[in-house]
Amino acid sequence: MFELVASCTQAVANTTITRRQNALALFQAYAEKALASGAAPKGLEQAFAATLQVSPSMWSQIKSARAIGDKLARQIETLCAKPTGWLDEPRKDVVPTPAEAAFLELALAAWRATNSAGRKALREQLRTIAAQSS
Repeated sequence: MFELVASCTQAVANTTITRRQNALALFQAYAEKALASGAAPKGLEQAFAATLQVSPSMWSQIKSARAIGDKLARQIETLCAKPTGWLDEPRKDVVPTPAEAAFLELALAAWRATNSAGRKALREQLRTIAAQSS
């Protein structure tokens, strides 16, 4: 029983993270296209929110903490010309968030600053943490 609850909780957390990462990837693509066509950087967040038919405040919440429900996910997919379920699929090409990029930079610095025993310990620690979350 407890395993089922933990499994369902994990699936919800993964969906929440995946949807947020994919929404951020959609914004990045939108911003890159707009900037390439000569648009000013100021106002891109508001313009993207308008594209999604949500308020700028809602978009800000989605970027940081608000979960994207099924109805909103389908709305975003439709308005961004993506197939149904696109937001729910993990992608390898998603650009890391600033926090993820900072972590990767720190991990790389730790990796480079230690010897083979330290690298092995770091790798094992990360495997343990990853195994606990799956």
